[in-house]
Amino acid sequence: MSGPLLELRDVSRRFGAFVAVDGVDLDVAAGSIHAVIGPNGAGKSTLFRLITGILRPSEGSIRFSGEDITGRRTHAIARRGLGQSFQITSLFPRLTALENVQAAIVTRRRRASDFATWFHWSTGSEALDLLNRVGLTGGAATPAQALSHGDQRALEVAVALATRPRMLLLDEPTAGMSPFETERMVELVGRIRSEEELTVLFSEHDMDVVFGISDRVTVMAEGRVIADGPAQQVRDDEAVMAVYLGSDE
Repeated sequence: MSGPLLELRDVSRRFGAFVAVDGVDLDVAAGSIHAVIGPNGAGKSTLFRLITGILRPSEGSIRFSGEDITGRRTHAIARRGLGQSFQITSLFPRLTALENVQAAIVTRRRRASDFATWFHWSTGSEALDLLNRVGLTGGAATPAQALSHGDQRALEVAVALATRPRMLLLDEPTAGMSPFETERMVELVGRIRSEEELTVLFSEHDMDVVFGISDRVTVMAEGRVIADGPAQQVRDDEAVMAVYLGSDE
């Protein structure tokens, strides 16, 4: 397709007198890894909630794959190919890793009424394949709540992939991870982008992660975009260094 896969124009969100997102323009190219960064309170998580339909914009428009999705319901946006993984784990804690992925497959097929019976035999092969892609084959029978934090985040990626998205949104994917788990997640994000031909949009505080894997970086502060461009260009931007990354002076 021509043009960006995801396009935001003049998107704002107010909570009373407080403006959490203020006139944001954002283009995300198909096949790219695009990071959104900024200090706490910059508006990153609110922006993601606007994109996925959890919140409605106060103003502005959001287009995905050329279609206006502004204010659409979350499930309707997901069915158009926009998957997501939240900063706070959103798994079924008592279900096994395999069952969590199977549940997502059943939902994609719109057979949720068959959750307790039909899905076990009809989705097992696909679910195991997805767990293998994220490195969790050995944990298929483990309840989600018993997995390590890093493995839970990998499982969330598998659940998101089960919806067969064209774009994957990751909100702070390495939050709370050890250096080893962070390295695994970085490798996973890069691999699924190439193997699944996915577009990835993520927010992140770890600058080594951001500048290690991103094609493009958007920087937010106080709800506004203060910089946007190729990763190295943004890294060298004086305004970004002063407002967020810090200066060497």
